Amino acid sequence: MLKTHTMTKRKTLIFACFGIALGLCIGTVLKSYRALEYVKRCSLRPTNLKSPAEIIGLREEDTIQNSQRNLVFVGVMTAKSFLEGRARAVYDTWGKEVPGRMAFFSSEGSYSDDLPVVGLRNVDDRYPPQKKSFMMLHYMYEHYIDRFEWFIRADDDVYMEPDKLERFLRSIDSSKPQFIGQAGKGNTEEFGLLSLEFDENFCMGGPGVILSSETLRRVAPHIPTCLKNLYSTHEDVEVGRCVQKFAGIPCTWNYEMQYILRHNSSGRNAYTGKLKRKEIHNAITLHPIKQAPLMYRLHSYVQGLKAEEMRQESLLLHRDIKRMAKYLEVPDESTYMLPSASPESDTGKRHFQDHNILGISPELNKFVPASTDDLLDWSFIARSLYSASSANPKQKIDSAMREGLEDVITEVMENINNYSRQRGRVIEFRELLYGYHRLDALHGQDLILDLLLIYKKYRGKKMTVPVRRHLYVQRAFTGIFVKEFDEDFYNVTLQQSLLGTLFQNGMARLSSHFTMPCCGLLPPTQDKIVFVLPIAGRLGTFERFLRTYERVCIRGQQHCDLLAVIFGSPDELGDHLQLLHDLHARHVYEQVNSIQRSSTFSRGVALDVAARSSYIRQEDIILFIDVDMVFEVETLQRVRMHTQRGKQVYLPIVFSQYDPQRRGGGLGAGSADEDADADAESPRIDDESGYFRQFGFGICAIYKSDILDEDINGFDKDITGWGLEDVKFLEKIVRVGTRQRGFLTNTAELPFDYNEAAEQWRRLSVFRAPDPTLVHIYHDISCDTQLDAPQYNMCLGTKANSLGSTRLMEQLFHSNPQNVQFAADFNRQKQQQQQQAR
Repeated sequence: MLKTHTMTKRKTLIFACFGIALGLCIGTVLKSYRALEYVKRCSLRPTNLKSPAEIIGLREEDTIQNSQRNLVFVGVMTAKSFLEGRARAVYDTWGKEVPGRMAFFSSEGSYSDDLPVVGLRNVDDRYPPQKKSFMMLHYMYEHYIDRFEWFIRADDDVYMEPDKLERFLRSIDSSKPQFIGQAGKGNTEEFGLLSLEFDENFCMGGPGVILSSETLRRVAPHIPTCLKNLYSTHEDVEVGRCVQKFAGIPCTWNYEMQYILRHNSSGRNAYTGKLKRKEIHNAITLHPIKQAPLMYRLHSYVQGLKAEEMRQESLLLHRDIKRMAKYLEVPDESTYMLPSASPESDTGKRHFQDHNILGISPELNKFVPASTDDLLDWSFIARSLYSASSANPKQKIDSAMREGLEDVITEVMENINNYSRQRGRVIEFRELLYGYHRLDALHGQDLILDLLLIYKKYRGKKMTVPVRRHLYVQRAFTGIFVKEFDEDFYNVTLQQSLLGTLFQNGMARLSSHFTMPCCGLLPPTQDKIVFVLPIAGRLGTFERFLRTYERVCIRGQQHCDLLAVIFGSPDELGDHLQLLHDLHARHVYEQVNSIQRSSTFSRGVALDVAARSSYIRQEDIILFIDVDMVFEVETLQRVRMHTQRGKQVYLPIVFSQYDPQRRGGGLGAGSADEDADADAESPRIDDESGYFRQFGFGICAIYKSDILDEDINGFDKDITGWGLEDVKFLEKIVRVGTRQRGFLTNTAELPFDYNEAAEQWRRLSVFRAPDPTLVHIYHDISCDTQLDAPQYNMCLGTKANSLGSTRLMEQLFHSNPQNVQFAADFNRQKQQQQQQAR
């Protein structure tokens, strides 16, 4: 019995040993099978897979010692779905300018033909990307540790300025362990939950993390250990913990890092608004840029800033050359100092890059007038702009002028506060009290500004004192830059535009320096222009308009139609209809149509009825015009060039004549109508004959398909009598145009399918430009007192502007001593009332 028990126990032990051995064998086989699967998976990768050096274009001979492009390696974490969006935007903008190399790290299997993409093994695109971040650092260490001084971990929604990055990195010792970024300890909700000690921090991953090669060398071998010991879901926190543990350094505790490596807390709305901000100008990295269009927009703005800096540097070089020429006693007329000109050439003309012009040091006396007529007028800047050169002496400061003043003041204040930290004081701008400005077409803009500043001293004896300072600034022009295009661009683009003529005339003046091919203008695009003319009475003026239309449009074969909307009773319309009938009889193949209205005259109703009529097709250009206008063939060319279907509306700035009886300082002998008819044949374009009507919007060119857009829907038909319908119509167009400005903002807020739909929207912009061939012939204006107040005031304003030039009004005023005495008495009484009120 005992023997049987012993044998059973022995068998059990043998089977147990056998089972253990078998299990070990099976485990070994399974492990080998798994490794075999890895090998198979590796063998299934693309056959054109490049080596790590080939991916980033790194040559074997490129080293830290002999190449300027081995300063930094930028690893950008992305996902397979973002390769053609964010990643491509990064590579097309700042990625190609990095002072080193860059690569995009994505999930396993990610690949691109033209982007440096690394597909990390056994890594997917799940969030949070902890494994992806650590494996990217390990990849950098494994393949590039001895080839670069610095390594950057970045996201695909960050923008970097490579020039600033290079200057920053070259100022720091890369041989020491460095861990640079915007330090953080977590937000309020996470504080205490990230397993950080009181003296520990981490570098926020969004705006970028910079590691020296020594730091990466210390940390990378321990990455498997760090991956096994994760205490939070935030990969930047875990990277910081790993660096702290194995490199022995924390993230930089530096207050300035939040401005150098900038994180905008606005989320998807970040950097969708105005870009001219201090944070953008001073930062090395900007985060986050959530959509590719925003990345391209920001890059375009930054490139513009660089172009400004280069132009300023070129101006400083011109001044250095001018100064050296003076020390070397080189005569001003010498051609040795002219760029692109041989010393033997002697044309006697000044070069457009002449150092004698561009090299003059900033001063307010650059321009020397030959006579009092050449004096440049100063404009006064306060709450409004006061200018003697404008028909309206008091104007609102326009956006361009305001932006220019802001730029000047911002730049000056930055220069003043450059060394504020060393000096223990800061000076803040509070207000522009007043100023003067003038424009010299040869040298630039001169400014004299009175600034209210706040002086704050925070070191030693602290104080805050308001101060006033005068600022004298000259914004000098730089040289003329000529960009050459190939022949196809010149023929197709320049010759098709009316500007080709102006371009050729301008080139003729510079023909002593270079030549350009000269050809005639190609015919403009032949979209039909339909003239829409509202008319009530004024038979003689109507007859003059028809003569102009016949000469320019019909005999000139300009592919135009005429549609007149005539108001009046049947008895009053006979003569007008007879003129139209006679015109059509002379040209039977031309479209001369009319619409008759027996109601009270309303320009808005006339234009709306005409726009909706069957006489005009969807693809036709509608030109709303007045009966007092005269025009030329060039007018029609501008209309076709500047009116774009679904994109642009053309509102020309017409030249409006003054009262011909008042020209020359007195009353003429003839009647106003006789003088107007004489001026219509060959109108003079000068300051004493008329003015460009900046605030007139009645003459408009637009496609019919655009004017019937649901957001425009024609003209306001509730307005009767004179004026205001054009202002209401412009407001509608501007509202439609705002959809274009909102489009880019929406790319950061809504999904991509929204953008595809928004692309189909009609987004109309308004193009305005003076047209000297489009002239409003003077006629007496009678303002009906029954008009609504806004219409009546507009009518009175137009009537006053048409009386004569500012110079003529000044002469008439001063020619009567009673006027001068009245003004003096009025001012004296006003001063007395003010003193009594005090």
